[in-house]
This record gives sequence, structure tokens and C-alpha cells, in this order.
Amino acid sequence: MSPAQVGFIYLSLTAISLCIGLFCWVLGATLVLPFTALEILVLGICFLCFARRSLDRELICIEGGQVTVECELGGVLHRVAFQREWLRVELPHRTQQLIELRGQGQIIAVGRFVRPEWRLELAAEIKLAARAL
Repeated sequence: MSPAQVGFIYLSLTAISLCIGLFCWVLGATLVLPFTALEILVLGICFLCFARRSLDRELICIEGGQVTVECELGGVLHRVAFQREWLRVELPHRTQQLIELRGQGQIIAVGRFVRPEWRLELAAEIKLAARAL
């Protein structure tokens, strides 16, 4: 879902809630409108929390002799580059652990968005791809 779609949904829900709140206020139920405002505020906060995490990603790029890993979590981008021949792929010891990529004094963990039971297979694929090129 794009940010524009989320914004449109939020504005639509806000308009509907305000119409209902104003209708109740006109009928004499004056306390409905402040609760409507509170509802709109809480909904906006929830959408902001969703938007902050909706762009989280992990990207592994193998080009020539270099392996580049980008992890974006909560709007913070971590970018690490390894020389392919120095890259070590550390397999997770338990199913809940992440895969560690190590080399040249740098470490980055990947596999957050992969089911835990598939992480061993992902680690093997990363290792194979790094060696194959």
C-alpha cells in the first residue's frame, strides 16, 4: 500500500467520523464530537507507526567482487560492503537466530523477513551465490 493510499484512507475515515460526530452534536449529543476527535488522533498515530515500519527491507546485492547489504529498519539505513572473497556466512545455530554476514571487521545480520525455518536455506543460497560469481 503506497503512502498516498494510506493518506486517502485516513482522510476518508476522518471525514466519515467527523460527519457522524457533527450529526450527533446537532442532535444534542455534544460529548460525541470530542470522542470523535480522540478517535481520529489515535487512528493517525496508528497510521504513522504503520508507515514507519512499512518500508523496512533487506537487500543483498552481489556485483563483481563486492557484496553489498542494505538493511533499512524504522527509517534507519545500514549499508555494509564486503569483498566477495572475504565474506563469511554464519549459519544460525537456532531457528530463531538471524544469519550473520562477516568480513573485513564488519558484521551485519540478515533474514528478519524470512520465516525462521527457511533461514538455513537462505544462508546456503547466499553462500552459493557469493562463491559462484
